[in-house]
Amino acid sequence: MFDFDNEPSFSRTDRVAREIQRILATLLQREVKDPRLQGVTITDCKVSKDLSVCKVYFDVLGADRDSPQVAEALAGFDKARGFLRSALGKQLRLRLTPELRFYYDEVPEKANEIDALIAKALRRDR
Repeated sequence: MFDFDNEPSFSRTDRVAREIQRILATLLQREVKDPRLQGVTITDCKVSKDLSVCKVYFDVLGADRDSPQVAEALAGFDKARGFLRSALGKQLRLRLTPELRFYYDEVPEKANEIDALIAKALRRDR
């Protein structure tokens, strides 16, 4: 007999977020022609419990949070927001398409800072 208690649980919001991330990444690669969004990667999506809002986190190849490329990417997302939501709505099987909110993902940058601090501490201890 199958034991449902030992099965990993993935909430509906997690499944929807993964699907939104996949669709948006494909749309950026194949459909969006805005040069401000070239070299942009969707790193994560977080969907509210009621599925009304999706926070989309992105990274720009070779840029940090204060670079003009990040500001340009945010402007590009702002311009493409309607198209992306409409295209997303056509592919998702949801009653309502979530509102898209775009944020620069600082996690990779913070990880690099922590790695540098650890390396510095190790060099100092030697």
